[in-house]
Amino acid sequence: MNKKTVRMRRARKTRAKIQELKVLRLCVHRSLCHIYAQLIMPDGKVVAAASTLDPEVRKECIYGGNIKAAKLVGKVIAERGLAQGVKKIAFDRSGFKYHGRVSALADAARENGLEF
Repeated sequence: MNKKTVRMRRARKTRAKIQELKVLRLCVHRSLCHIYAQLIMPDGKVVAAASTLDPEVRKECIYGGNIKAAKLVGKVIAERGLAQGVKKIAFDRSGFKYHGRVSALADAARENGLEF
């Protein structure tokens, strides 16, 4: 098995558990140059989204592949979620290790009002 297959296997386990809970999830995806976050309802509808490609985030930090950019995306997704009335969520790290940019995004979302 290659690296992506193993990561997707880990992600499937997490998503199955979140599906049992019937709660919104904060889904995170990271690439080498960017980080993306979405608030997804149990039925699959996206409530809010933010990424380093957004003009709002792009203004403050040019390069999207670092911890500073991840903190900014966490702040933006929390603000957009709270604007939609979302407070409690489950964190879906998509099989990525809870370290570096992923944990920075999660911490910034917690600091700005999301509970998980």
